[in-house]
Amino acid sequence: MNFDLTEDEELLKALAERFIDDRYDIDRRRAYLAADEGFSRENWLLLGELGLLAAPLAEEYGGLGIDATAVATVFEALGRGLVVEPLIEATLVAARLFATTAPAALADSWLPGLLDGSRRVALAHAEAGSRGGHLWVQTSVTGNGDEVVITGHKPHVIAGFGADGFVVSARSTGAPGDPSGLGLYFVKAAAPGLTTASWRLADGSVAAALTLDAVPAVALDGGFGALTENEALASLARSAEALGVMQRLFDDTLEYLRTRKQFGAALGTFQAIQHRMAAQYGALEQGRALLNLAIVNQGSAAFAKAVQGLRAFVAPASVELGHEMIQFHGGMGVTDELLIGHGHKRLLVLSRWPEAPEVALDRFAGVV
Repeated sequence: MNFDLTEDEELLKALAERFIDDRYDIDRRRAYLAADEGFSRENWLLLGELGLLAAPLAEEYGGLGIDATAVATVFEALGRGLVVEPLIEATLVAARLFATTAPAALADSWLPGLLDGSRRVALAHAEAGSRGGHLWVQTSVTGNGDEVVITGHKPHVIAGFGADGFVVSARSTGAPGDPSGLGLYFVKAAAPGLTTASWRLADGSVAAALTLDAVPAVALDGGFGALTENEALASLARSAEALGVMQRLFDDTLEYLRTRKQFGAALGTFQAIQHRMAAQYGALEQGRALLNLAIVNQGSAAFAKAVQGLRAFVAPASVELGHEMIQFHGGMGVTDELLIGHGHKRLLVLSRWPEAPEVALDRFAGVV
């Protein structure tokens, strides 16, 4: 099996790495996170200029239509750079879902802005009752045709604060856990009846809680099937980002162990530490092998299952690696002065969102 990147994939990887080299260090990362939206608007516009915002969308929508290999390559590179801009949630999830489900007139009006970074959308789907991987949507929609209104609460809108619009799941019929009767709708951030509050995740990124009180909306062409189909590629990207973060933490720690001395010897010369680092190196290689397995299955019925297996392994393995790298650094490993703590917090969020790794394991095993 040939895993060499194509010329286009090499170019995308180079773009991501150049963006990181030019725009990121520990001080600037802290400044980006401290912004109201949890990232830099200037960086977001630059990502639009570079074409990285457009890349995940199909060519018919003005994007590049990149496949699983390119998605994994780009997001692993962004993970290694600990980039805070929400490309997965805002672009690969929300913008891609919007592009494939929006009516032509709405798409023509919004897609150019989503591609160049002047506009941003977020997915408002998860609700308080949707724990353990179970579908649970109580948000309701009433009305017919172009005159529909949505009422409900969406407390977990990742990268939703400051968004210009939302793809909202709501049901017209059925019980909260029933896939039938569930639809997708587009709501403008400035729509009457919509209240938005911000809150921060463990990694410092900013999410939104939406309260919808008879908010006017536009029906999109899709429901539960569109959500699940879109999620597989997004889950692959999250695992690829986690692998990138893991590699960064591992590399930084390896360098630290080679230079930090105790009792007159470098820490890296102690056999117990060598064994623990070797175990984490093995976890990294296992994760990368599972990523490659998922990539080669894109386009087949086995792709979704391979992605679930990838996530079931990488999510807990990434948290364990983060714990180990912090342990090797001692107390300073959790401070904001080092990227080790920043990376571990990001891994914690990636390991739990949008669901626990145990759910992915259950899906991989066919239990749910």
